[in-house]
Amino acid sequence: MPLLQFDTSVAMTAGEKRSFANEVTELYTELFETTSEDVVVSIRAREDAELHLGRAEPGPILLLDAHVRRGRPTDRRREFARAVMDAAKARWKVPEPNMTVTFTEHDGDEMMGYDRVGGEWEPENED
Repeated sequence: MPLLQFDTSVAMTAGEKRSFANEVTELYTELFETTSEDVVVSIRAREDAELHLGRAEPGPILLLDAHVRRGRPTDRRREFARAVMDAAKARWKVPEPNMTVTFTEHDGDEMMGYDRVGGEWEPENED
């Protein structure tokens, strides 16, 4: 039950937010070999003055705080982070220095829906 929470100064329409959320969900499900039913994407629009990133260049800022189950391999997390940043760069020309992704890992039982408690992540068997 990942929570992918964006804070950004990119000006987006409701349709652009939905489209980006769908793209991010698809990237997540492909790279982490899971289904989309529990992926949560939150996009919060911020004024330029509400976000500060020391190395930022002029232009919009995009920050992702990704809450995921513990155990996801670093290389997959990195691949996902780069794919999300590449998508934002392509859509809105967000400069590379103006993007960051932070992963917070949680035990499965810390991720809950109304009708369930998340389980532990286990890699697919490669037989």
